[in-house]
Amino acid sequence: MRRGNKRLLGALLSALLLAMLVSGGCGKSGESGAGGGQAGGAVVRLSLGTGGTGGTYYPYGAAVAKIINNYVPGVEATAEVTGASVENLRLVGSGEIQMGLAMDDAVYHALKGIVEFNAPVKVYTLFEMYPHFLHMVALHDTPVDKVNDLRGKKVSVGAPGSGTEVMSRQVLESLGITYNDFTVHRLSFSENTEALRDNVIDVGIWSVGPPTSSIMDLATTHKIKMIGLSQEEIQKVTSQHPYYHAMELPAGTYRGVDSAVPGLSVWNTCVVSPELSEDMVYSIVKALFEHVNELIEVYPGAKWTTPESTVKYATAPLHPGVVKYFREIGIEVPERLLPEEVK
Repeated sequence: MRRGNKRLLGALLSALLLAMLVSGGCGKSGESGAGGGQAGGAVVRLSLGTGGTGGTYYPYGAAVAKIINNYVPGVEATAEVTGASVENLRLVGSGEIQMGLAMDDAVYHALKGIVEFNAPVKVYTLFEMYPHFLHMVALHDTPVDKVNDLRGKKVSVGAPGSGTEVMSRQVLESLGITYNDFTVHRLSFSENTEALRDNVIDVGIWSVGPPTSSIMDLATTHKIKMIGLSQEEIQKVTSQHPYYHAMELPAGTYRGVDSAVPGLSVWNTCVVSPELSEDMVYSIVKALFEHVNELIEVYPGAKWTTPESTVKYATAPLHPGVVKYFREIGIEVPERLLPEEVK
């Protein structure tokens, strides 16, 4: 073999050996981990459970991951497509992912081990995101003006297993209305729109951040109305379900809805595994709140993503790293949101 070829072969073998050593030596340090261990250039990889690609959770979660990747050294986050709230809570609880987006009624159920959960799931709050408003929509000429008018009508309560369906059932049952009182349809948001247009249903229910495109589309072709709740009805629901809150949909949110609509909201939250280190979570939440404008560019409803919203609406205790950051910026954390580690 010529001397030049021998040198080339030797160089190739050396490069291959080096690659194998690097790969073998870095395997564990590059995996998802609970610690903040970023020493020596190791990268900690985090998975963030979101929802389907057609909803708000996925782009919002992708923006969260981008902020982490851009501003938290040594941490690499990836937004994962999932079945949303319930699945995300189960995945965080099992350690398969480290962060997840979820509605706060599902978070409450997870903490208690009730409804969709067979046993308690321990998660901590990273931050509150934005509220969903319970939209009850009908065409303008439909003889439904208050919630009791749903009796005997054709009502879509949301897709099977969805957050909308969970909220619909709990709100209506709190007001003495069961699924036996009307004809139940379980439709997605886009299917609600088509079913209302075609008079297949009388009322469609959405639990979603306003304004939402499917209702906006309906309002461009048909005159719609929103069914509001009385203050007494709101009080009945919130007294039974502490994760629901009074909210008023502003006038003009949708074409033809010219008056404010009183109703109910449920907040969306980003939860994290208790196994993540305080230092890492502190760095993540600091980066997120310091660059929240990048979230707002993706979803304008992220204007609600603030420390103040978090301490007001959170259901699960805050992660110790969040408590550390909030105290640093002068936000008082109520006793109910303090984890055992910092009490």
